Amino acid sequence: MRVLVTGGAGFIGSAVVTELVARGHDVVVLDLVARPAGERVPHVVGDVRDARTVREALDGVDAVCHQAAMVGLGKNFTDAPAYVSANDLGTAVLLAEMAGRGVRNLVLAGSMVVYGEGRYTCDAHGVVRPGPRALADLEAGRFEPPCPDCGGELRPGLVAEDAPLDPRNVYATTKLAQEHLSAAWARGADGRGIALRYHNVYGPGMPRDTPYAGVASFFRSSLARGEAPRVFEDGRQRRDFVHVRDVARANAVALEALRERAAGTVTSYNVGSGDVHTVGEMARVLARACDGPEPVVTGEFRLGDVRHVTADSGRLRAELDWKPDVGFREGMAAFAREDMAEPAGK
Repeated sequence: MRVLVTGGAGFIGSAVVTELVARGHDVVVLDLVARPAGERVPHVVGDVRDARTVREALDGVDAVCHQAAMVGLGKNFTDAPAYVSANDLGTAVLLAEMAGRGVRNLVLAGSMVVYGEGRYTCDAHGVVRPGPRALADLEAGRFEPPCPDCGGELRPGLVAEDAPLDPRNVYATTKLAQEHLSAAWARGADGRGIALRYHNVYGPGMPRDTPYAGVASFFRSSLARGEAPRVFEDGRQRRDFVHVRDVARANAVALEALRERAAGTVTSYNVGSGDVHTVGEMARVLARACDGPEPVVTGEFRLGDVRHVTADSGRLRAELDWKPDVGFREGMAAFAREDMAEPAGK
């Protein structure tokens, strides 16, 4: 299969390219970043928002693996136009050109951020959906969301793909819009798609020293400077850290499964390790693997962050026969030694 990987020079995209080539696929990359020295995969340099460039990259393509995006929570709401342009306009241009050229197979890089908070249970009221955390509570160090019905304590659990969607920041909103655009494309262009909702991806090639990277990158960058990782809130936020090689393999099995899918639909799958850890625990494991200073829990917070969100990846395991291979401690120990990428523009 000839596959276009948008964002194929990036952190996750480059891992997807490596996996697809290893499985015998014919791959072409579309990315703003020029082809790395020695890279033999065909590479179109350009912006996914430019229709002419996209048409060139789609020549002879059977399927698209859409990784290109502006990622992370960002700095503040002034980033909103950049996120909407890169993620939603870029996706709309790509899908329009796919429709025009009859390319009907898509794997979309989605995100768990579309859920907002994860799944919570109250002893008195069952499964509930807490609203955004109040600024006054965060400032007072009350980080756990209360039950919206009784104000009582909640127990966090795993969130499945059929959970209500409730994006809590600009990035999350654009990722949900990408899914909706893809669904509209599938219905209107007789396409078939899979949206992979990534959880917290880490591993070699993560960009360093950028406010748009993931938390593992922040901590690793601090440790590389000899500084203690700064852990926000109380460090007890629950996340699912999944290795980039496992995410790349999920993309490959999704692409190969598209041939058996009915046209007109896009199916969503969580991509997580299934192994829940706190942010504070991750920081400690990484610091020790780097032989660096112990993390500092600061009590700081970011509006728009959620408290707990962890995946139920059972659907992906059952329907696409995928399971993660890289364990948490093994992956973090390797990540402590692996190279990170310079942020774009450096």
